[in-house]
Amino acid sequence: MLWEWLVMPQGLKNVPATFNRCVTHLLRSVRDFAPSYFDDVFIHSRAVDGKSEVEMHKEHLRKLFALMRKHKLYANLKKCIFGASEIPVLGCLVGQNGVRRDPGKVGVINEWPTPSNVQELRQFLGLVTYLCKYVSNYAGKIRPLSQLLKKDAAWVWTADCQQAFDAVKQGLTEAPILAVADQDRPFHVVCDASDFAIGCALMQHDHEGRDRVVYYQSRQLKPAERNYPTICLH
Repeated sequence: MLWEWLVMPQGLKNVPATFNRCVTHLLRSVRDFAPSYFDDVFIHSRAVDGKSEVEMHKEHLRKLFALMRKHKLYANLKKCIFGASEIPVLGCLVGQNGVRRDPGKVGVINEWPTPSNVQELRQFLGLVTYLCKYVSNYAGKIRPLSQLLKKDAAWVWTADCQQAFDAVKQGLTEAPILAVADQDRPFHVVCDASDFAIGCALMQHDHEGRDRVVYYQSRQLKPAERNYPTICLH
């Protein structure tokens, strides 16, 4: 005898992936303007063919709601945001001008006291690493801090550590608004390397010809890689 669930129960290991796959499949026809992520749907609209952004947004909403009604998907009205110029998406704020870091998280980081032990340093780095895509050469900046996390490393908070700690805070405070990647435009990559880290920036020219950062990426070099000539690291 076989038993089959009539609804998806909470607690099963494969519930999130199964639910996400189901929603993605049901909303596949509106994916171009209303991508979904688990139980969130993000609608973005722009002026097209003489129609204003507001008109296109209303049209997109009608199409999405009709599809949700057809498949019996329900929205929580209290959690809905309509007609906004900027919305929160996975810990970031996405709007017409691009993607910017959450000011609330940056505020917490700026108020973070100087770590006094390894555990506090791990907590700090765990938070800032989530926002590292906004900081140029992040891996190079935190090197003095990451050295303290090595096995059997003595806890000595040096001037270099404090400088790195302050540099990360400043980098997030002054972080640029990242461009939203446009798949119809070409990309280019700007690379950099030092004796202990490599980094790059994914760049793209916007419709006004401005060179915009889409994403920063960096990492520290492994011991063997530090022997490479600089030209091989780019």
